[in-house]
Amino acid sequence: MGSVDTTNTHTSGTHTSSTDGGTGNDSGFTDDGLRRLREVLARHVESRRIPGLVALVGRGGRTHVEAIGTMRHDGGAPMRRDTIFRMASTSKPVTMAAAMVLLDECRLRLDDPVDPWLPELADRQVLRRPDGPLDDTVPARRPITVRDLLSSTFGLGVDFESMASPIRAATFERLDYSVASGPAPGPDEWMRRLGELPLQYQPGVRWQYDLSNEVVGVLVSRVAGRSLEAFLRERVLDPLGMVDTAFHVPADKVDRLPPLYGPDPQTGEFTVWDEAVGGRSSTPPAFQGAGGGLVSTADDYHAYFQMLLHHGMHGSERILSRAAVELMTTNRLSTDQLAAREAMFANVAHLSCGQGSAGGWGFGMAVRTRRDDYAPVGQFGWFGGTGTTAHADRTTGITGVLLTQVGLSTPDSPRAMNDFWTTVHQAVA
Repeated sequence: MGSVDTTNTHTSGTHTSSTDGGTGNDSGFTDDGLRRLREVLARHVESRRIPGLVALVGRGGRTHVEAIGTMRHDGGAPMRRDTIFRMASTSKPVTMAAAMVLLDECRLRLDDPVDPWLPELADRQVLRRPDGPLDDTVPARRPITVRDLLSSTFGLGVDFESMASPIRAATFERLDYSVASGPAPGPDEWMRRLGELPLQYQPGVRWQYDLSNEVVGVLVSRVAGRSLEAFLRERVLDPLGMVDTAFHVPADKVDRLPPLYGPDPQTGEFTVWDEAVGGRSSTPPAFQGAGGGLVSTADDYHAYFQMLLHHGMHGSERILSRAAVELMTTNRLSTDQLAAREAMFANVAHLSCGQGSAGGWGFGMAVRTRRDDYAPVGQFGWFGGTGTTAHADRTTGITGVLLTQVGLSTPDSPRAMNDFWTTVHQAVA
């Protein structure tokens, strides 16, 4: 198969678009739709609020890629198809596959307590009131199970309705290792700190964001008897050819990593959250964060979501069982859990331009359960706080990936995500 490559120069930097799969456009998208996609994305870069981006849309085994702008806000090297990005929470759908491998092999069972592998979470105490003092607790009614962790309902996590609560402050102080805070400790010390906290809710009662994914990463490591990255690489990343996906960027690839920016919310001035050389992503972390620690490329993520669309198959090789993929990519929340999730994200939709606010939750990713914008029911995937998004859709067979180097301190990258998906769904042939 050949490819068509066109290169144009914009005031914002180099802009390269390519369609793989023939000498004309047989990519599964209309010419007008791809033209609009390119124009919409270029407009975001030309606004100078996003220095650069890489977008990939795939359908029917073919891909179309846009690489627009530059690696740095003040110019320099152009964005390329193989630019490496910090995936943040878009890591969740990929790292969850490691747990699904263990379920497929019956080394984990959904309704088994996690106590044998995570003794730090045994014999939990639970807050009498979600916003109450940390010493006002009652015993947990039952142990935390594998299912609770995989579905983000184990009793702790980010809850946008109680951001000012004592348990939120304590969780942030002991466990946070985001760009704004210090480096994480090793997984055993991290789990020890977690074990000192009470749960905010009884296990299985309420969906809460993020923290459960980090615990899943430790669970996988302990069950597999090796690091999360080693197991994930052997069973998922290497078989899929995801050669640029890891928990840090090695020295021989760091020139492909842009800085991570967090624009000032008032002035829009670009502030560097993480540099490429010497930054957090350039050295192996002590804690391999399943919830947000991966770096990757558009093509790597396309390969992963294509595997999910193909029911766990990559060519002739099976990565996950069909049943495991269905568990991951269909709603796993009860009516009450779903209502709590939607209420939480509805409160911040104006900041995230609606990212994450609609639909259910599978294992490690969101699932559309109703249509309230351009995305169809059944679309699955997630987005990240570093300005990344990746989803796939069974109905149309679309895979879409948009990667930027601008964090969500302003709505600029969420707006680009919104416009990306709006134009992608219009472009279906």
